[in-house]
Amino acid sequence: MTTPPWRVTPAGIEVRVRATPRGGRDALDGVETRDDGAAVLKVRVRAAPEDGAANAAIRDVLRRALGLPASAVTLAAGATARIKLFRIAGDGPALAERLHSLTGETPAGRA
Repeated sequence: MTTPPWRVTPAGIEVRVRATPRGGRDALDGVETRDDGAAVLKVRVRAAPEDGAANAAIRDVLRRALGLPASAVTLAAGATARIKLFRIAGDGPALAERLHSLTGETPAGRA
């Protein structure tokens, strides 16, 4: 069993995302285990990686999938990288369960 690409924190959850800009649609695209063993949530967006447009689109995909306001989702690391870290504010265990139901991945342990 692999570790999911999110972890519960006292403030919510942190999610490792693999971005696919110019991906043809805005959607969660499952979970992938990379060669280094780290799991990432694949998110594809139509936006190009220019002027933060793809990051904003990824944030929007995450917030819509979780039913949250835009202010609850922030980019914590990886603004110009393909692998990004997003922090999502809210009830961490409930958010992890929601991601689990969307991806089929097992929820991570609680903080």
